[in-house]
Amino acid sequence: MLLLKLTIVPLFIALVTLAGKKWGAQLAGMLGGLPVVAGPIVVFLAMEQGQAFGVVASTSAIASVVALLAFGLAYSWLSLSKSWPVTYALSLLVWLTTAALLAQLTLTPFFALVLALMAIVLTPVLLPKVPFKSSGASSLKDLPLRLISGAVLTLAVTQSAQLLGGSWSGILAVFPLIGSVLAVFTHRNQGAAAVTQLYRGMVKGLCSLSLFFLILTFAWQHYGFWWPVLIAIFSALSLQLLFRLSSLLKMQKIANATGN
Repeated sequence: MLLLKLTIVPLFIALVTLAGKKWGAQLAGMLGGLPVVAGPIVVFLAMEQGQAFGVVASTSAIASVVALLAFGLAYSWLSLSKSWPVTYALSLLVWLTTAALLAQLTLTPFFALVLALMAIVLTPVLLPKVPFKSSGASSLKDLPLRLISGAVLTLAVTQSAQLLGGSWSGILAVFPLIGSVLAVFTHRNQGAAAVTQLYRGMVKGLCSLSLFFLILTFAWQHYGFWWPVLIAIFSALSLQLLFRLSSLLKMQKIANATGN
């Protein structure tokens, strides 16, 4: 299990970095919002602590989309005028404050989903309206540092989650781990406008994350362990594929209209 923790997140960071270099920060954000980190963490915890623990953690994970997007909003706005260390520190403070407030709530799956959907709908409206130029290409020189950062953060989050109850475990599972790595390196290499593009894409990815945990929350209460996990993975990927196809069709329509 330790080997998985040390490899799965760095591998995904590498894939997202390559995708971002080829197709831009918005697609990187969309991929970064998938439950590739939070999903395995909650599954690991449910395997170790039982499915009832996993249900509580999954419910909290849905609501934690609010804290994750609060981090993204803070980082996007602060990056316009602050250096990345200051921006990151203050954004983490925003995440911690929001997470602490969520931990005080009595969450049901429905209430958690309502909170997540509100955050998903409001975030694109609240993000900075800044012009984005795609001239600043993402660099691969710092890729090893990104991978190391991802592995270290994964160990820190998972080890902390195991010491806490189901509620905080779910919250920490959705800690802005990949979001932190992507935001900091995007900020350094491409500037604040690219960070905003990153989080516009991540909103779509977090729809899949919410669906993933919603399925686990209900299915783990009535069915076995692995079938709900497989169904949740398939559903999350299918929703993300629909988003991607929709974006491609929209781009094609714009290209056709411009050509005419």
